[in-house]
Amino acid sequence: MSWIILIIAGLLEVLGVNGIQRYSQGQKTSGILFVVFGFAVSLTLSGIAMENIPLGVAYAIWTGMGTVGSAIVGMVFYNDSKDKKRIMFLAFIVVAVIGLRIVSG
Repeated sequence: MSWIILIIAGLLEVLGVNGIQRYSQGQKTSGILFVVFGFAVSLTLSGIAMENIPLGVAYAIWTGMGTVGSAIVGMVFYNDSKDKKRIMFLAFIVVAVIGLRIVSG
């Protein structure tokens, strides 16, 4: 169950980062709501997940999900670069996160 909670926390981190982008583009109200809700719930859930998952592993997975998820949101919704090298390095992060999950049980 802790792994599911951690995955949800990672997805909500992406919501929070998306809120920062929305705010910077002039969508002040929705941006603030996304930031506050996304980060508050994400941090709470990641703390709960860390009760059963080692700190280093949980944090690496949480931030990896946030990094990759935010980059994908940027490419899909905000016209960020879709350069092949960028996608390759994002894939490296995904492989590392999967590897951590496999070796952490």
